[in-house]
Amino acid sequence: MSAYAEVTYEVSDRIATVTLNRPEARNGYTIRMADELGDAMDRADRDEDVRVVILTGSGKDFSVGADLSQGGFDFDPESGPDAAWQEPAGRCSKRIFTMNKPVIAALRGAAVGGGVTITLSCDYRLASTDSRFGFVFVRRGIYPEGASAWFLPRLVGMGTALDWMISGRVFGAEEAKAAGLVHSVHDPEEVLAKARGLALEIATTTSPVSVAVTRQLLYRMASAESPFPVHQLDSRLIGGLGSSPDAVEGVMSFLQKRPPEFSMRVDTDQPAYLPWRNA
Repeated sequence: MSAYAEVTYEVSDRIATVTLNRPEARNGYTIRMADELGDAMDRADRDEDVRVVILTGSGKDFSVGADLSQGGFDFDPESGPDAAWQEPAGRCSKRIFTMNKPVIAALRGAAVGGGVTITLSCDYRLASTDSRFGFVFVRRGIYPEGASAWFLPRLVGMGTALDWMISGRVFGAEEAKAAGLVHSVHDPEEVLAKARGLALEIATTTSPVSVAVTRQLLYRMASAESPFPVHQLDSRLIGGLGSSPDAVEGVMSFLQKRPPEFSMRVDTDQPAYLPWRNA
C-alpha cells in the first residue's frame, strides 16, 4: 500500500509510529484498518532503519473494537467465508507476534474487544489513567478473537483471563496493571511520550539482531515441554558468538564506557538454523 486511509505511519529517530486514525469513530476496527495495520507492520519490519514500533490511536481512545456499523466481514455472511479466511483482529496480533522489532502499545481511553486483543502480542503496553479495558465478547453474543485465548492467559494467568473473558466486564488501568496486562500507567497526555522514551532507550542501547532473536526465543520456546530443547538452542547461539560482530562491539563498548554501535542486520544476520525462521 502506498497510502493509508485508516492508519498513519511515520518514522523518526529510528522509531516507526503506527496510529489508528478513525477518531470520529473512536478508532473502531475495520477490515481496511486490519489490512493497513498488517502492511504498516510489514513495512516497519523490513526497514533496517527502524528499530522499534509504537502502536497508538488518534483522539481520546485507542479503539472501541470492531466497528459494528461496518458489518465486520469481507465475505458474504449468508454463504460464509472460504477455508483460508482469517478474522481481522488475529491478522494484526499474529503479524505483531512474528515481528523482529519490538512493539510498544501506547493506550489511552477505551481499548475494548478487538481494540485490546490486537495489542496482546505487543512487547509493552503503556496505559493512561483514563484507560478502560474489556474482553466484552460474551456480552455481544460473539467469541474471543485475535488469538486472545492464547495470549491473555500467558500475560495475566488463567484465573484472571477466565474472569475477564467469562464476565465480559470492563475494568480500569490499575486493575490491568496489577494483573500484568499493562506495564505502567501515566497521565493521558504523557503516555505517548513515555512510550517514545522507552523506544529511544531500546533503539540506542540494544543490538537489533539480539532483540529479534530474544523476542522470538521467549515467544516460541517458553511453552517447551522442558528446558532441554531451549538449552540446546541456547548452546548453539552462545557457541556462535565468537564470530558475532555485535557481541564483540557489545563487550568493547561496555569496557570502553561508550555507547554501542551495533552493525549486524536483522534481515541478513540472524542465525539461519533458528527453528522459526522458515516456519
